[in-house]
Amino acid sequence: MHVVLFDIDGTLLAGAGAGRNALEDAFFALYGKRLEIAPHRLSGRTDRGITLELLREHRLVAPPLEEPAFHQVMDEYTIHLQKRLLQAPGTLLPGVSALIDCLRTKPKVAMGLLTGNSKLGAWHKLAMFGLQESFSFGGFGDSHEDRDDVAREALASLDPATEPKQVWVIGDTPLDIRCARAIGAKVLAVATGCHPMAELATHQPDLLLENLADTKAVVRALLNSHFPSVLPAIG
Repeated sequence: MHVVLFDIDGTLLAGAGAGRNALEDAFFALYGKRLEIAPHRLSGRTDRGITLELLREHRLVAPPLEEPAFHQVMDEYTIHLQKRLLQAPGTLLPGVSALIDCLRTKPKVAMGLLTGNSKLGAWHKLAMFGLQESFSFGGFGDSHEDRDDVAREALASLDPATEPKQVWVIGDTPLDIRCARAIGAKVLAVATGCHPMAELATHQPDLLLENLADTKAVVRALLNSHFPSVLPAIG
């Protein structure tokens, strides 16, 4: 069995700011404060980690109330995210649709998510492109502050007989690479987010590509169990 775990933002989808705007909307609705969240603060991180950091940074709740406050923000965020996505759903990144369609035809391939998005947030974003039914399991960002723990959640959702070497993580940030290493998985990094190829290369992914447009080459890499441990960047 081969397992492929996909990040969402910057890997499958190029967002148009819907998630960031929805989070700002949620904080304004609950606390009357218009927080301007810089895009770099979101890169590769989890919704839980980002939200708790903002609650602490702006001293919006006392520490004992952080957990219920987090859930309130996530509930409000989900409402605003649906509205924002209707206004600006973003776009599918190059090769994504063809790659998913191809992998779905392979009998011994399981596709899941390894994302910093909350579970509901992930499904809403994917539903804008009809992709929600392509992924039936994964790790999500509403349970963990640290991306490595999201990766462990995704791994735990697999058949216990699955070995980490059978797992590929596809992502666009250094944190995607790091969390793949945390579970012993291989990692394909793509420079379709806000991190350029030169930066991603310093984190030594197993494969580094500009995008996922070359479907045949990507599938060959993902399904080749004897793939070299480190490859040079391929443009």
